[in-house]
Amino acid sequence: MTTGSKIWFITGAAKGIGSTLAQALLDNGHKVAATSRSVTSFDQDIVANDGFLPLEVDLTSDASVKDAIRKTVDTFGGLDVVVNNAGYGQQGTVEALTDQEYRSNFEVNVFAPLNVLRHALPVMREQRSGHVVNIASIVGIQGGYAGWSSYAASKFAVAGLTESLAAEVEELGITATVVYPGPVRTDFLSSGSLTVAENAINDYAAAQASLDLHLNELDGKQPGDPEKVAQLIIDAVTSGAPPLHLFAGKIANQLAEQKIGELQRDLQAWRDASAATDFSEGA
Repeated sequence: MTTGSKIWFITGAAKGIGSTLAQALLDNGHKVAATSRSVTSFDQDIVANDGFLPLEVDLTSDASVKDAIRKTVDTFGGLDVVVNNAGYGQQGTVEALTDQEYRSNFEVNVFAPLNVLRHALPVMREQRSGHVVNIASIVGIQGGYAGWSSYAASKFAVAGLTESLAAEVEELGITATVVYPGPVRTDFLSSGSLTVAENAINDYAAAQASLDLHLNELDGKQPGDPEKVAQLIIDAVTSGAPPLHLFAGKIANQLAEQKIGELQRDLQAWRDASAATDFSEGA
């Protein structure tokens, strides 16, 4: 990867962590190609920056993504860092969510990043350098929350994708990081970033309580600072030894540690029974 100024490609960069990250990068002399469903959604001050390339992209369209990567390389002469940031939350219980609601969530949260990688990786492979940052969520490692199965499952998928990707591209000089933010004070809980299932089943009180908590108590009071999360990502990418797993925020750290403890307890409790499922030696 090049030193100093880098060329970044960020999806979903018109708001939230993506927008904050883009601004921080431009302030530090980097080049940024940024996608949104509409270029009019970008702040005009950021659009006026010579190092900023606004791109209107349908991330679920392979052709649209391919064109965006081509424009990035043509404009800036290469591609150093890809940040798959675009995504949205889908609330609803497993029983209540329709097939289309689940598939739509995965289309944006999982298959869109795959579209980006499919066209960005050839550029990085030819350069023998590059870094991929996939933004997951702490629910992508600790998903035990009623009513968030679709979102959690999509973020678990992003985490697994990143781990396998890192193993594949290591020999090519490319690295990868999956970011697990805790609650960050963005507009994620707004109607544009959170979709609630059309169907609701009253028996699932815990799921409704979780939704109410997020909308009525957590929205606008999330402890995570988007500017500090953006800087954490920049620091990790430019550190010279980027982590595969990057947790953002005290809550993210606590929940990750909780999940590790749960895994250890289950592992130890069932270790002997698990080991007994192997073929016996000499059998």
